[in-house]
Amino acid sequence: MLLKVDRVTQLLSTVLQALLKKGFYYLLLLWALPTGLAIGAISGFFGVGGGFLLTPILLLLGYSPSTAITISLLYSMSTSISGALTYIQSKKIILKTTLLLSISGMIGTQLAKPLVLYLTKKGLDDTVISLLYILLLGYFSISMQFEAKKNAENRNTTTISPLGPILIGLLGGFVSSILGVGGGFVMVPLLISVLGIPARLAVGTSLTSIFFIVSTGFISYIQTVSIPITLATILVIGALVGARFGASVTASFSEKMMKKLLGILYLFTMISIVLKLLHHTIPGLLILIGYIVTLMGLFLYQYWTKKKRLFFFE
Repeated sequence: MLLKVDRVTQLLSTVLQALLKKGFYYLLLLWALPTGLAIGAISGFFGVGGGFLLTPILLLLGYSPSTAITISLLYSMSTSISGALTYIQSKKIILKTTLLLSISGMIGTQLAKPLVLYLTKKGLDDTVISLLYILLLGYFSISMQFEAKKNAENRNTTTISPLGPILIGLLGGFVSSILGVGGGFVMVPLLISVLGIPARLAVGTSLTSIFFIVSTGFISYIQTVSIPITLATILVIGALVGARFGASVTASFSEKMMKKLLGILYLFTMISIVLKLLHHTIPGLLILIGYIVTLMGLFLYQYWTKKKRLFFFE
């Protein structure tokens, strides 16, 4: 049954690519704009770039890995700068930590280049990248559930050692370069669990630093990779609007609930990657899309009802 679903999806992907080549660009609006808005909202809410959600979707639709990664990096730049503005305006970032994450993250992207080239040359990139995704997502999914049981609302953030942000930034940049993502999905849980930074501050700090980290990666990719401008433009528009919206609704959720939702997002993303390794891409993607739709429902409900801290569970 799963194999039949995958064959149907491959056929639909081929048909979509053929229609786009013939000029049916209005089809982009039917999926690219909602996708850009939804992933943008999740990016702004959780402080991640969104590339780890967007890249698999683009690959499924038939775009090459280099094109998908380049578009995702551009998209992550858009979500990070848009969402970061909201957090900066509300003073939900730690400036010193942001600077350390940004600088060390940009260095980390360059340190990862030799490994990326080696894996690509040996044909091990897909397997190693997927396994790295699974390990990181599995660990962070569990750690966020444990962190949700702690109260970090009133933790002191004035005594953070510079070494912590530097190491986290290096790891975030390293992972960003290898996986072609923003690195926020690595930095946010580490900022929360290792440095003890409250979730909202961790999200704002990570999102601000992501812009500088992914810009380094995007510049290196765009020099050799051409991307479909119409698709990229629509996704970026969705990112700019969605990230601002996602960042604005964080005040309606408790620290505990934000950690729980983030942990579940990591879990479903990990499951989708495991299924992809087993050549069952569509079922995994449907699971992930189902959770994304659920999150959007929660965000919209909070926005429309204006109920402060509705999901505050202690």
